This record gives sequence, C-alpha cells and structure tokens, in this order.
Amino acid sequence: MTLVTATHKAPSGRLVLLRHGETEWSKSGQHTGVTDLPLTENGERVARNLAPLLKEYDFRLVLSSPLQRARRTAELAGLTPEITEDLREWDYGGYEGLTTPQIREQLGDETWTVFKDGVVPGETPGETVEEVAARASRVLARVRPLLAEGDVALVGHGHNLRVLTTVYLQQEPRMGAQILLDAGSLSVLRPEHAVPSIALWNRVP
Repeated sequence: MTLVTATHKAPSGRLVLLRHGETEWSKSGQHTGVTDLPLTENGERVARNLAPLLKEYDFRLVLSSPLQRARRTAELAGLTPEITEDLREWDYGGYEGLTTPQIREQLGDETWTVFKDGVVPGETPGETVEEVAARASRVLARVRPLLAEGDVALVGHGHNLRVLTTVYLQQEPRMGAQILLDAGSLSVLRPEHAVPSIALWNRVP
C-alpha cells in the first residue's frame, strides 16, 4: 500500500481585520464610501492603541484600502501595508453622506438597510452587496496561500470587512448586517478544525 502525503499546508494562520479609526462621519453615522475623510483626534488615539495588540502576530502580508482613514490607521498601528483597491469601502452611490434614518425618511421605508435593499446611483454608480463580496473574494484568494505560513492583516472599512467576513465564513453576504464592527476595532478569523471561524470580534483598545 502506498501512503499519499499532502504536499500543501492547510491555511492555519490568523486573518486580522482592522477597521479604520473614527472619522467625523463614522461618529455621526453617515455612509462613508468614496469620500476620503481623515481620522479624528480620537480616531488617531485609538489607532495608536492598536499597536500593542498586534505584537503577538507574525504578519506575512498587510493589505490596506487606499483611503486615508485606513492607511493612517495602519501607520499609527505600526504596520506598513500594501494598497489594494479591493479593500475600498462599499460605494454607496446616491446614499453617500446620508445616515440610515435620513435614507429611510427619504424612501418612506422604515426597514431599509444597505445589506437588504442596496443603494441607488448618484455621483458614483454604487455597488451591490454581491459586487462588494466579489472584491472580498479576490482579497481572500490572494491571502489564502500566505495563511499557510503565518498571519495576514487587512485594514479597511466597516461594511467592506463585514461582507469579507461572511465570505470567509462561507455564508450569505447579507449576513453582514448582523455582524457589528466598531471604528478602530480588531477582529481575528482563523480555522478551527478546518472550519473557518471567528476567534475574536470587535475588540476596541
């Protein structure tokens, strides 16, 4: 009998998700997709406080959204990321800058959510949740080989990272509506007995 041994390592590293620190719009609840806002003073403070929490990780790659709120968070947390467009926040189209109560009043629909109902075109065309999930899938495909060797950090945005988490967990992307993620938070995804799992969620230093 011939013993066949696998020649590849299963992903065992940790996928560390960092949502950018507070901005004026994240504080007010405004949808912030393409608008490139800086961190508030409090957002910078929280980002700096992420650095000690990252010392235990062995990062083989750090990726960040190109928007300044994510790049600055990575910098203050002591990380040097590569930039990828696939970690940009959801393009909210005509709902950019509006809060959920404002959108619900505008539509006359008290149950509207971006995950359930999507967005309308505005100055930008907007994205569907499926399009955001497709971008997340590309990120995960890129980092999966590296997770066989160590850890990977992704620095991005609230809705984008929530959708990415559902893709990692092999769940329906709209499940992201049920996974809350605060500004300046740290979360960790990793396999448990080969099952994609949440090891730590929404820790704010």
